[in-house]
Amino acid sequence: MRRPRTPFRLELPLILFLGFFWMAVWQSFDVGTFILGLIYATVVVRVFYLPPLRGTGRFNLFWGLVFAVRFLVKMVFASFQVSWMTVAKGPRVRNSIISVQLRSHDDLMITLVGHALALVPGSLVLEVDRTTATLYLHALNVSDEPAAERIRQDALRTEALLIRTLGNPSDVAVVKAEARLGRMPGLSTTEREMPVPARPEAGEQA
Repeated sequence: MRRPRTPFRLELPLILFLGFFWMAVWQSFDVGTFILGLIYATVVVRVFYLPPLRGTGRFNLFWGLVFAVRFLVKMVFASFQVSWMTVAKGPRVRNSIISVQLRSHDDLMITLVGHALALVPGSLVLEVDRTTATLYLHALNVSDEPAAERIRQDALRTEALLIRTLGNPSDVAVVKAEARLGRMPGLSTTEREMPVPARPEAGEQA
């Protein structure tokens, strides 16, 4: 039985992301490397059988630019930060494994968030729990719970920007509801526990 063909326009965001990922792997951010990455990504996505990472077919240019600028700034800052920690603290740096439960249960969104976090120096995705949409991050220079919470909220900001960029309508609605209620990453625990409209889970009554 042949698998149904996914329209190219739905796979285009994944191909573009893999093109950028190819440049990051080779640490060569030029047009030639990007084009080569796009060729390899197109072959992998269109020829080989992959789990159904179906896109939404939507892309918000404004939020995509916001995400890209923030991502590049974080990469530059984190590179200097890791270099400084290596020189100043060396083996005395304390690391932690931090769980981050994402809003979205979409496989493509979880994948994009995981790669976006792993590409920033100082953090690494060790494991992904698809059933609960939880990422387990290994983070440098985390010695107490407030520091771990800052890492967690930073990851949720990354997810929120990606959802606004190309997330499905239900995930976008959740992020917008959080924004309206003031429940944004970085607030206190009490504020983050404010109720927000949630999507009914599978098997639950609306």
